[in-house]
Amino acid sequence: MSNTSKKIAVFPGSFDPITLGHVDIINRALPLFDTIIIAIGSNATKNHMWSLRDRKIAIETLFKNNDAIKVAAYEGLTATFCKSQGAQFIVRGLRNSTDFEYEQTIAQANDKVNGIDSVFIISNPEYGFISSSIVRDIARNGGDYSKLVP
Repeated sequence: MSNTSKKIAVFPGSFDPITLGHVDIINRALPLFDTIIIAIGSNATKNHMWSLRDRKIAIETLFKNNDAIKVAAYEGLTATFCKSQGAQFIVRGLRNSTDFEYEQTIAQANDKVNGIDSVFIISNPEYGFISSSIVRDIARNGGDYSKLVP
């Protein structure tokens, strides 16, 4: 199968840290695509708790036995990264209607300007409350966040 006929998706995020919610979305997206690239975005305006290197290693370790998953770091626009990887799709997890409203506008722009389709996967209710922000807040305050991350 040539690269152009493969279905390649990018799952972008800061993954600071990767959560059980992220893992659930990735696992549920796997049957839809030949390859999923977990793309760790570098955002200079964000103050990350875990280094890019640590986040990348953690994700690579987590999915080391799955050849359909690749891990990469990138800067700039997600759609530009998608094109550089030959990806036709962006996967996004939606926890609630606020996530949908935010993601819908970006998805429409990515489609119109770059021809990249977005695939939304609704969060499993079991993980719908988990966000990296919540995990970071718990970690910063010395709490036990082990039930929220892989």
